[in-house]
Amino acid sequence: MPKYLIQFAQFHEEFRLPELESLAKIENVNLSFNINDYKKDCPFFIVNIETEEEANRLIRRAILVKNIYELWGMGENYEKVHEQVKANPERWSQYEYKSFKFIISAFGSTCPSDYQVRIINSFSYLGFKGDINLKNPQVQFGALEDYGLDPSLPAPPPNPYMIYFGRLIASGNRDLIKKYNLKQREYIGNTSMDAELSLIMANQALAEPGKLIYDPFVGTGSFLFTCAHYGAFTMGSDIDGRQIRANKSIKSNIEQYNLHGKVLDTLVFDICHHPWRENLWFDAIVTDPPYGVRAGAKKLGRKNPTKKSQVPKPIDGIPAHKREDYYPPTKPYEMSEVLVDLLEFAARYLVIGGRLVYWLPTIVDDTDIPEHPCMKFISNSEQNFGQWSRRLTTMEKFRENVKGEHANVNTIKGYDNLSTLYQKKNNNESEENTDENINTSCEKQQDSDIEKKPGHYLFREKYFSFKSKEKSQREESWIRFKKSENKSPSTTTDNNIDT
Repeated sequence: MPKYLIQFAQFHEEFRLPELESLAKIENVNLSFNINDYKKDCPFFIVNIETEEEANRLIRRAILVKNIYELWGMGENYEKVHEQVKANPERWSQYEYKSFKFIISAFGSTCPSDYQVRIINSFSYLGFKGDINLKNPQVQFGALEDYGLDPSLPAPPPNPYMIYFGRLIASGNRDLIKKYNLKQREYIGNTSMDAELSLIMANQALAEPGKLIYDPFVGTGSFLFTCAHYGAFTMGSDIDGRQIRANKSIKSNIEQYNLHGKVLDTLVFDICHHPWRENLWFDAIVTDPPYGVRAGAKKLGRKNPTKKSQVPKPIDGIPAHKREDYYPPTKPYEMSEVLVDLLEFAARYLVIGGRLVYWLPTIVDDTDIPEHPCMKFISNSEQNFGQWSRRLTTMEKFRENVKGEHANVNTIKGYDNLSTLYQKKNNNESEENTDENINTSCEKQQDSDIEKKPGHYLFREKYFSFKSKEKSQREESWIRFKKSENKSPSTTTDNNIDT
């Protein structure tokens, strides 16, 4: 098959291949490549595609691909590049009288203008007789130099490691990032997902016209808009109805992006107590489950069930639960519980071939991937934040769900959910009800349990434990600095006296 050169954007390096493979599936493109040739610190990647038309289709909605070129030649220097280009003169004739443009660019270095002119002139043997058109050429060629990214070097190397030359076929659709930029959006919240990542997730969910895509933790609705942009029907739900019922809400963004008829509805309910009939409803589930960094996860219920009132409490003569402003009691929703419920829901309500695309927070643990017997693993891309990371996990339903099969998230023995911790603390009146005590209980349980724990277990407690340690370290550093600062004047005075 013909070779094509993909020029990736140098962002979200772990997400680039999963998105590319998802686009190949959406567009039914026969794509092949050598996985060993892929490097995170390099934007260039050679792939095999049967036709130019398929190459064009492949990246027309790509977010992490800048350009795709028909590869004419490559080598460590321009002599080798020219040798390969000259070996196939039959390619040149069809562009002899077309307007054209040359681009000389470098990754990891810069190309002075006089150098660019010299390189362009070295391709004069192509014999193009058409006009040079820098704004709207009929055909565009690119010489792309790779100098690499080595932070240990004081300056880029004098010569590129590799040079690629080819004809531009098409460009990706990175302009969509500006369209759905959060800064331009009418309504956002503190958990609104970045536009670029939302669009990538829509691609990995295989969003396209006629599909029905659901977000069970809809929040401010970022995934509803990006999936609907690609023609899918979308809907979402959330236990918190404020971003759904308010005057300025998800509906404001539907108006802004003119997605009427695509974003079907947003509903208020708890995914643990949902109203869906037993059926295969959804072509994809795309979501960012709450894991407590910006908003703690909750589900319906009481922390201490023994304190449940047997008689409805009236307010102004109306039972509290029948009032319009009634907000039902909630209890903590531990991350492992969230994942179990999410995978169980996906196994029951996704169609065969339907995808589950979701974020998994973890304490940098490569094996921390939940499983379900009827779901197969597709990809797992990490976004690292230092002591913790979140992973964009994609799974696909490959067979019917069998009654009795359940998700496996490898939770810790003895503490199946965080609610147990809170319940024990509420029942123990002699113990103060604080997050610090809960953290201590978790640490004791972890120390006494030899079974390996997944990185997402009790994630919220681990996250704020990191923050607490960072704060203590900053305070200690500040105290040491102030002490050294206070000693400095006396030291100077003593030196002056000695003098």
